[in-house]
Amino acid sequence: MFVYKKKYFLIIENIKDIDLKSIKIFEKFIIIYRNQSKLINIEKLSIFRNNCKAKRIDFYIANDFKLMSILKADGLYISAYNTDLRMCRYKYSKYKIIGSAHNYKELKIKDIQGCSSFIYSRLFETKYKNKPGFLGLIRFNLLSRLRKEILTPLGGININNLNKMNIVNSTSLALMSEVKKKPAKIFSRLF
Repeated sequence: MFVYKKKYFLIIENIKDIDLKSIKIFEKFIIIYRNQSKLINIEKLSIFRNNCKAKRIDFYIANDFKLMSILKADGLYISAYNTDLRMCRYKYSKYKIIGSAHNYKELKIKDIQGCSSFIYSRLFETKYKNKPGFLGLIRFNLLSRLRKEILTPLGGININNLNKMNIVNSTSLALMSEVKKKPAKIFSRLF
């Protein structure tokens, strides 16, 4: 079975995690580059950004406005742990801002920071040791109906529960760890 959404957010930590040739429907995908290490090869990242632009794939940088402006990325991704309210000064720039949250308090902070899209984490149970708890389909659908913004689910989405994404009350979905594990299988089921 296939999953039909308007947008697919792919969160990567390395440009080697994803092969742009495997993406067939270009305008639906948004790649978020979230670098955890301090070593960044600007030249390779710039080439990757240009390849994304040529294929009409939006490219966002996580938590680094300076790198985003150097690469001329499409926007900024603000992680859930980034609660710096000085980020709200970028909401009047030409860049789009996506925020990530795990609870209602973080959603309010992301709203103050000027985010236009929200990624809400842990839809399904994950195997991370330090991150217990998850929402589930019913509670996520209830939360998304209470909010005026469209929430994008993230967390625990894999090949086995991908079919359940058709009943989620959202026009998009976000993938992180499954992009590294089985990208060819995932991309073949997203339309």
